[in-house]
Amino acid sequence: MGPSPTSTARDLVRATRPVGDSAFLVEVDSLDDVERLRRALAVSPLTGVTECVPAARTLLLRCADAGTDPASLLAELGEVEVPTSTPFAGGEELRVPVRYDGADLDVVAELTGLSGAEVVARHTAARYRVAFCGFAPGFGYLVGGDPALRVPRLPSPRLRVPAGAVAVADEFSAVYPRESPGGWRLLGRTRLPLWDARRDPPALLTPGTLVRFEEVAS
Repeated sequence: MGPSPTSTARDLVRATRPVGDSAFLVEVDSLDDVERLRRALAVSPLTGVTECVPAARTLLLRCADAGTDPASLLAELGEVEVPTSTPFAGGEELRVPVRYDGADLDVVAELTGLSGAEVVARHTAARYRVAFCGFAPGFGYLVGGDPALRVPRLPSPRLRVPAGAVAVADEFSAVYPRESPGGWRLLGRTRLPLWDARRDPPALLTPGTLVRFEEVAS
């Protein structure tokens, strides 16, 4: 099998803008484009760029210092070869044990036309990847779930969602790393500590991490 077809970052980037003195925000059309560009820059790092932070439609490029020339950086970015698809890479998966007794499990079943058992089966059958992190430290937005489980967020968010709550909303799955407000549909809860400030690194979920959910009794 030959190498995957590629294009250049110039074909993906829709706009760029400075962020402070030493960072640039790169805007693209889709989450898939973000992942393709993130992977490409991991293989072909840009001169002076120390970190790439993905989001839903953007990639933040942080530079080593404020002396980076924007024109040179963006010209170099435009020449980076980017794969035309983003298959999940092989590698070790983080296994997340879940007790599926969430407050919204029956509602998700009703919204999707499935039984509660079928919701759990589909949620645990998928292989997920952390696309980006946000909302709270350690909160990863996981993609790769069964399209049948795509449901809207709550009309009004809860004031308190417990740490470890496993939830779905729109195209994403997630685990709340600590107690917080939240508007996602709760399927269950894990005891696995996904965020610990005393740990190095503190977050178990970082962009690119592969994840599997496993049903447990408690």
